[in-house]
Amino acid sequence: MNEELIPILRVADAAAAVRWYERLDFVKESEHRFEPHLPAFVGIARSAVRIFLSEHLGDARPDTLVYLRVHDVDEVAREFGVVPEEAPWGREIELRDPDSNRLRIGTPPR
Repeated sequence: MNEELIPILRVADAAAAVRWYERLDFVKESEHRFEPHLPAFVGIARSAVRIFLSEHLGDARPDTLVYLRVHDVDEVAREFGVVPEEAPWGREIELRDPDSNRLRIGTPPR
């Protein structure tokens, strides 16, 4: 097993969050609820990158910032209608998911 670090993001509606993250090519891998009417805990993945989305209060704070390094930030920028900015460490954009979690997404210089 490879060790990994998986951020947990607080979401109000896991199904809506999964739909938004699908635009970033994440796919839903798992969903858990202790009972049908209780909050959801969902795992999503994009290649080897994983994020947990939790409806549980106390699992994470709103307005969290996660950095995602991708092969082509311009492709992601087109999907969301934003323009990448140049930085010394590469080109990047910043997006907010429906729950105001921030994703800074970048491609290192070539």
